Amino acid sequence: MPAPSNDITQMLLDWRKGDKSAFDQLVPIVYHELRKIAHAYLQGERPEHTLRPTALIHEAYLRLVDQNLPQWQNRSHFYGVAAQMMRQILVEHARAHVAAKRGGGGKKLSLDDVTIFSQQRASDLVALDDALVALAALDARKCRVIEMRFFGGLSVEETAEALGISIATVGREARMAQAWLHRELNQNPG
Repeated sequence: MPAPSNDITQMLLDWRKGDKSAFDQLVPIVYHELRKIAHAYLQGERPEHTLRPTALIHEAYLRLVDQNLPQWQNRSHFYGVAAQMMRQILVEHARAHVAAKRGGGGKKLSLDDVTIFSQQRASDLVALDDALVALAALDARKCRVIEMRFFGGLSVEETAEALGISIATVGREARMAQAWLHRELNQNPG
């Protein structure tokens, strides 16, 4: 039975105050949800991909632990950051894969195609990451909404709570970000 959201939030707050045992208590509780996020990321990966959900979770865990007194707001914020770390890990692997393939320039993809990956997954993920970095430079909140909703698997309500904005604003920001990303990803298809 999963721990109530307020218990997770309390453990996160205790961890932020320097209680390392709170993080040790937190990990087993949130592991299942992190595994679902990792599995969703890796579901369409190429068959020879070296990362598996457990390895992706462990790599993200190492990065989470390596942070100095994180400023966790609540459980949604934690899952959003964990999902963002997993995405960064996958992008790093994808960039290495593309670099290993001489001249591996990838084709552009739409945000709707994010979950349907083929052999071009590595190149596509790099293109999407580049577009998200550009979006973050223009509007960091829109980028965070996309990360939390599409990569973190958070609901509209959880995203609103994590960002301290209304549900309507999450919807508006997501639609605008999707349109911007669609245009960016299809501007110079290759």
